[in-house]
Amino acid sequence: MTVYDELVARGLVAQVTDEPEIKKLVDNGEAIFYIGFDPTADSLHVGHFMALCLMKRLQMAGNKPIALLGGGTGMIGDPSGRTDMRPMLTEEMINHNCDCFKKQMSRFIDFSDDKALLVNNAEWLLPLNYIELLREVGPHFSVNRMLSAECYKQRMERGLSFLEFNYMIMQSYDFLCLYEKYGCNMQFGGDDQWSNMLGGTELIRRKLGKNAYAMTITLLLNSEGKKMGKTQSGAVWLDPNKTSPFEFYQYWRNVEDSDVLKCIRMLTFLPLEQINEMDSWEGSQLNAAKEILAFELTKLVHGEEEAKKSQESARALFSSGNAAEMPTTVLTESDFLQGKIDVISLLVKTGLVTTRSEGRRAVEQGGVTINGEKINDIKTEYEIEELTKDGAIIKRGKKNFRKAIIK
Repeated sequence: MTVYDELVARGLVAQVTDEPEIKKLVDNGEAIFYIGFDPTADSLHVGHFMALCLMKRLQMAGNKPIALLGGGTGMIGDPSGRTDMRPMLTEEMINHNCDCFKKQMSRFIDFSDDKALLVNNAEWLLPLNYIELLREVGPHFSVNRMLSAECYKQRMERGLSFLEFNYMIMQSYDFLCLYEKYGCNMQFGGDDQWSNMLGGTELIRRKLGKNAYAMTITLLLNSEGKKMGKTQSGAVWLDPNKTSPFEFYQYWRNVEDSDVLKCIRMLTFLPLEQINEMDSWEGSQLNAAKEILAFELTKLVHGEEEAKKSQESARALFSSGNAAEMPTTVLTESDFLQGKIDVISLLVKTGLVTTRSEGRRAVEQGGVTINGEKINDIKTEYEIEELTKDGAIIKRGKKNFRKAIIK
């Protein structure tokens, strides 16, 4: 099976501009390709995960990745998939976020010996002269065509700012600059980026008379059609300080039965033959598949040692109700009233609920256990001494839990 055929078999390929040519470049290790990452936060998240895995796969096959940090485009904001305008970031915030991205990407991509490039589009976008850009790029874009693009259509009803309207032009200009500077002949991105990517291939054709290619990656959606990578408390981050390795492991361990084999196929580096054998798995076997998925992805992001610790902790949690590596909330004496704390306060302080009324409902519905004991009384209290030694393991529902300790 060729490299490109494997991408198709894993369900990664969504749309391509010229499949025979893309297949030839990828299979022969001749693709110099880029994927863009706008630094809108100080950590990459699960939404970036598939792109990073794709870059790793293609680099292993001899192709050359270019990770493009959006130091320039990040100051505008991509309207794709958005119903509102992104918050404006300062240049200092963007630079800080770019530095954080570099460290995380190095776990996936080998940047040594010119095997990959890390480039920031602020290099050519920030010094641009507006009139010069209008003359150089403006004539090659049809406003009518731009407005028909899906990424803009979604925003037209609620209002599309002129700032965001320029995003397609900026991304297309990125591709042109990367083609001229580094010989970049392909762009990969999420399926929601298709219009922006076509703009780049067309700009290269019009300006340089050359062919460049684009391929979109299937978006990672759950069985309900929603983007994966979000929890009740927010995004699932790759930074261990924002989402602990244990929480990261648990996110994948708790995916729906209908999503687990798709995720294994798209995100892990296990052989397809091994994955295909799992297609007939059902019942308890799917729980084993979820452990495989969680372990492989945690190992990829945080290393094998953290993956083993997270797996052992998860097994301990659900077998004996105790684990050292689970998410922990540290309480102080000031959190106690006359040496006691009630169950609702524990739920709020550990972040398992956001309000006391939500906590009351959770207890009344029988969804709260502490150290394996179901709590039915909202007035249940705990003394400092009960939490000092080993702490308390608080669970809300089947998947949400925290350890509360005193220090």
